[in-house]
Amino acid sequence: MRLRRARFGDLIDRQLELFEREHRGLIDDCIAAEQSYTRAERDEAEERYGDYVDLVETGTELLADLRDHFATTLDEEVAEEYTYAFNRAVLKRFRRFALEIEDR
Repeated sequence: MRLRRARFGDLIDRQLELFEREHRGLIDDCIAAEQSYTRAERDEAEERYGDYVDLVETGTELLADLRDHFATTLDEEVAEEYTYAFNRAVLKRFRRFALEIEDR
């Protein structure tokens, strides 16, 4: 498993750095929405949680699109290795977006 990450490590690091730069606002909005949910009164909590989930889904979809677009340039077996390594890197760096990335 370590070999899979090492093979694509630099590439994936650059992709995730680019994602972070280009979508800093979304990441900050996720943090703010999570804090808003945590501090919300009971009657507002469900709505605040929904707002948070919508933002997280957007981030997850953006990352999955980035992953899938690059994976189309690889043959099937290599694409599987890359996809696995990408998903693991997202789990480590952007945990909130990793929960459903494998399903996308």
